[in-house]
Amino acid sequence: MANPKSTLATVWLVVLRLMELNGLDAHQLMTDLGVLPQTLRDVQARIPVHLADQAFEMAMQRLPDPAFALRASECWHPSNLGIMGYAWLSSRTLHTGLKRMERFSRIIGDDFSYQVLEDADGLHFIHDHGRGDAPVGHAMTDFTLSIILDMCRKNFGHQLNAKRLCLRRPLPANPLPWDSFFGCTVQFGATKDSFVLDSTAANAPLPSANIPMANTFDAILTEELSRFLQNDIFNRCKTFVLRELTSGPPSAASAAAHLGLSQRSFQRRLSELGFTYQQLLDQTRHELARRYLDDPAKFVTEITFLLGFSEQSAFTRAFKRWSGMSPSAYRSS
Repeated sequence: MANPKSTLATVWLVVLRLMELNGLDAHQLMTDLGVLPQTLRDVQARIPVHLADQAFEMAMQRLPDPAFALRASECWHPSNLGIMGYAWLSSRTLHTGLKRMERFSRIIGDDFSYQVLEDADGLHFIHDHGRGDAPVGHAMTDFTLSIILDMCRKNFGHQLNAKRLCLRRPLPANPLPWDSFFGCTVQFGATKDSFVLDSTAANAPLPSANIPMANTFDAILTEELSRFLQNDIFNRCKTFVLRELTSGPPSAASAAAHLGLSQRSFQRRLSELGFTYQQLLDQTRHELARRYLDDPAKFVTEITFLLGFSEQSAFTRAFKRWSGMSPSAYRSS
């Protein structure tokens, strides 16, 4: 039987502070849910996701303010997110940090699903709470997006606002709390929950960046993700690709064999996730390329080898295809 979905216990410290900030007896609420206070201090502990749903439902019943979860931005600390919190602080750009959140979010919580996309409009951060249009999902979206934007502001500067915010939540009687917090036009009743950042701000080098530390944290997170998601075909495959790249891009056949699958079953399971093996390989190399290019100590010739390209011109063509710019232009920007 599969393990139930769970969340890092330390994330619950944010929930606890949020409840207290809104005048609730947070400890009584935890007692009602059967969550022991000492569990929240255990960095290895995890708490079933359904208890988080219950906690938010109880808060919604007792609090008249539908925007109460936006105050989560006042309650979080990097330690609440484990290694991910410190990896975030060391990120070179907001883009890099948000991509880390996208890649490693499952370590924080099984039902945390993020997608980061960049187009002419800016950098899109998309959150899927997996609860459809249930009211508890709207509160959890406020909780998550307010923390993510505050993380960006702590690294970039408190003047940072979103360009646009889209929420599945129906138009509330008073939309001002959302307008005020995100500092932008809010589209309620949208098809997805997301915000957009200006690309210039999202790709600007951050004063808090520490590339060697970020690479160290990434290695720890990759190993942790591999252990945590033994049944996750996508991330297990990415881990295999990362390990093999310096010898050249591994074939789909070798990846399937490593995962103990026939090539046909492997391709089918990737297809069910909306990917081909080539897309997975390209995404992995692109993410790794950006991390390496963020490190000024690494030469492009070295990066070419680390990504499994036979020559620098091949790497340059591939990077242009992935990002629309050359490796040197990315570094200059």
